[in-house]
Amino acid sequence: MTSSNSLRLAIDGMRCAGCVAGVETALRGVPGVAEVNVNFAARTADVRGEAQVPALIAAVSKAGYRASEIIDEEAAESEKEAAELAHYRVLMRKSQFALAVAVPALAFGFPAMLGGNMPHALMQWGSPALAVLTLTVMLYSGPQFFIGAWKSLRNHTATMDTLIALGMAAAWGYSLTVTVAPRLFPAGTAEPFWDVIAVVIGLVVLGQALEMRARGRTSEAVKRLIGLKPKTARVVRDGQEIDIPLAEVRVNDTLRVRPGEKIPVDGELIEGHSLVDESMLTGEPMPVEKNVGAEVSGGTLNKSGTFLFRATRVGKDTALSRIVEMVRQAQGAKPAIGRMADTVSAWFVPAVLIVAVTTFVVWFDFGPEPRLNFAMIAAVTVLVIACPCALGLATPMSVMVGVGKAAEHGILIRNGDALQQAGQLTTVVLDKTGTVTMGKPAVTALIPAAGHDADGLLRLAASLEAGSEHPLAEAVLNAAKERGLALAPVQNFQAVAGHGVHGEIDGKHVRFGNYKFMEEHGIACDALHDQAQQSASRAETPMFLAADGMLAGIVAVADPIKPDSKTAIARLHALHIKVVMLTGDNAATAHAVAKQVGIDAVFAEVLPQDKDKQVAELIARGEKVGMVGDGINDAPALARADVGFAIGTGTDVAIESADVTLMSGSLHGVPNAIAISRATVRNIRQNLFGAFIYNVLGIPIAAGLLYPLFGLLLNPMIAGAAMAMSSVTVVSNAGRLRWFKP
Repeated sequence: MTSSNSLRLAIDGMRCAGCVAGVETALRGVPGVAEVNVNFAARTADVRGEAQVPALIAAVSKAGYRASEIIDEEAAESEKEAAELAHYRVLMRKSQFALAVAVPALAFGFPAMLGGNMPHALMQWGSPALAVLTLTVMLYSGPQFFIGAWKSLRNHTATMDTLIALGMAAAWGYSLTVTVAPRLFPAGTAEPFWDVIAVVIGLVVLGQALEMRARGRTSEAVKRLIGLKPKTARVVRDGQEIDIPLAEVRVNDTLRVRPGEKIPVDGELIEGHSLVDESMLTGEPMPVEKNVGAEVSGGTLNKSGTFLFRATRVGKDTALSRIVEMVRQAQGAKPAIGRMADTVSAWFVPAVLIVAVTTFVVWFDFGPEPRLNFAMIAAVTVLVIACPCALGLATPMSVMVGVGKAAEHGILIRNGDALQQAGQLTTVVLDKTGTVTMGKPAVTALIPAAGHDADGLLRLAASLEAGSEHPLAEAVLNAAKERGLALAPVQNFQAVAGHGVHGEIDGKHVRFGNYKFMEEHGIACDALHDQAQQSASRAETPMFLAADGMLAGIVAVADPIKPDSKTAIARLHALHIKVVMLTGDNAATAHAVAKQVGIDAVFAEVLPQDKDKQVAELIARGEKVGMVGDGINDAPALARADVGFAIGTGTDVAIESADVTLMSGSLHGVPNAIAISRATVRNIRQNLFGAFIYNVLGIPIAAGLLYPLFGLLLNPMIAGAAMAMSSVTVVSNAGRLRWFKP
């Protein structure tokens, strides 16, 4: 592993947020590790740096956990699912055994609960029997708590295991002392807690099983994406069609796909045509027509014709595999709100231990008789009710579901901060070409000046644009091709960014570009001023051509507005977001487009290198800015914005400058991403609020806060049930995001 690469480890044995801190500390201590991110919900660790895998695994093992490198994500997901199902069944058996033992233990305690004295015979024979049974419960149903606590002690840390193990050990030791030496206690106060041990361990283990079951459902988005891959592919070799495992497909293989079959890998059509359903990748419901030369993506569905295609990307390089990887990485990311919870969790268990000791001392010194009983019950209840798991799960569970929900809508979120900040945006800046418009401009009018004709005008313009990479150049070249015009050779060609192009054709110096380009070189455009204004008012871009300093005419180009741009912008307004358009086009054309789609403000005639400055100015005014562009020409502006949205095409899934990639190319991805972000952050806050309130209220009540007022002292069994359900509640609340519709 090099510093520029990363690997993922599967971590086994983590049971609370304290475990996360222990694993992260262990991995960061390995020489060569640059960055570590442990995902409690997914039980994985992403590590970046130069450390060797054996050293990482050894460090995790020394910390008391088990680690293994994830090489084949698909196989690992399948193995993890099978392992979790098996572990769920083991936990259910352990819980059932503990709760079965709880029945006689509760019956044993009924006389004392009803205010009577324990019959001597029952105490003499029943209590020793329950001592053996509850010891069996601790050894069979709850050994993981004691093993985990011992490992934590060796590593000078404290986790949820520490709390449970300490509480149960104290309860069992106290109960055994009461059974063996009842004379050490005042008459009528020697009451063992066998029922507490069995019920608490049974309920906590049951809660862990239910949590695991609910947690498994949060990764359904990744499972669905992986499930898009067919198991086999039909390869044409030596004129024969043979079915081979998907892993054996190689670049440049020729493959055949029939109607109703999934396309196995990425490639280029070389024979036939079809309609392909790409909704599973882009979220767009309409099938896309594919002809020879078109790109197809692995995992998409062939709807109609049979075709042959050449494999261009296979294995981990396919669009689908990269999407799965991006979703996994984003699901493991921690937004700022989550890092705060991690900080609290790191100090949580030590604080609870201090509270438990203080509770015991206060009850023993100042409590009513039987003081030792009250002190023991209160201290054990504090240890049992505290739940660092709920805090540890609050953020990652919601992030996993939120990122998965975004992927379902063709939205790839790169990191946790982008997920959080997208919901805080106040202004969205849109590039025009390819974002608001189709990005497929066409010549709509040729306006020659006096003494010039349309074909001659177009021939000169196309000859110059043949050397240009500007988006409008293709429109001019296509128009010339349609008219069958032969292009002239160009000498001394130069492109001036944001202005136009110029060169020598047939001995004349020809310039072609915007009005500012003509004005800077003293070329009068007054003769066609009115026509240029009319063209711009129709949302066309008038481009001027001059030969030897004299205006030769105007070539008007229009880029059709995307059909859904207007409704998408209306949705942004409904989310109380201001929409701004940023373009290098002339002001009249830009305002005409903005008027048609309902954009609030326009920055026109902005040079490519100045787009990021405009974004910076908006941020300086206190706006939270999202920039939407193609990820290439707009890369600096995307990087400068609080959140950069790149318009993809279904295969452009790794645009580095963007925080969010919209695979469908539709502007609806922006309000969808913002809505999902707001719902996810709201869900995280609900989880954190619930976890904090539960602990802030639960721990003082467990310590005896209500006893002076109402004479109530919380039973440790109720505390165990509450602790178990707090984690399940957090996981279930995060699961609600699966039903969210942006």
